Amino acid sequence: MTSAIGARDWLCNPEAQVSAHYVIAEDGRLWQLVSEDMRAWHAGAGAWGDVTDVNSQSIGIEIANSGSHPFCEPQMAVLERLMSGMMTRWDIRPERVIGHSDCAMGRKIDPGGRFDWLRLARQGLAIWPEARDAGDFTADCARFGYVADATQQETLLAAFRMRFRPWAEGPLDEHDRALAADLAARWPYRSPHRPGADLIG
Repeated sequence: MTSAIGARDWLCNPEAQVSAHYVIAEDGRLWQLVSEDMRAWHAGAGAWGDVTDVNSQSIGIEIANSGSHPFCEPQMAVLERLMSGMMTRWDIRPERVIGHSDCAMGRKIDPGGRFDWLRLARQGLAIWPEARDAGDFTADCARFGYVADATQQETLLAAFRMRFRPWAEGPLDEHDRALAADLAARWPYRSPHRPGADLIG
């Protein structure tokens, strides 16, 4: 959409058949469209770990951004306050905070390569890997939560890099493998015990 208000209105339109719990505008305005304990249709056909119906076990946050520029400071500040309260209310672990590009690889690209995941990780609102001994990239990504096999490695690599190495180019390399190994070792996927145990940005 061309504006946050336009996106908000579209998400409220029954004809759209799409919705989200929250929308955050560039200037920090926050709209709640769906109660956190209700299902919203923001992730579409997506999967994370053994969750094949992401919409039923997630809280969706839509953040207005074209994907080509940094996210505004008022927007990030509001997002951090929203996430902090939400994660406390629902006991959401930082490793369960993912993007639409993580659970719907190749179909969704948000929040995109300009989103500051590291900033959130420094506040305990997400996670950020450190390189360790490289392992099996596809297997380690699957252990972390990505749903992919060897035939989807190009799509998997694009989704992985969009989040953890948006500046990287070229084929899969040792640094990709090293970061994936850290994610698998420190934050292996665990199935949620109740709705709301995933948080999708």
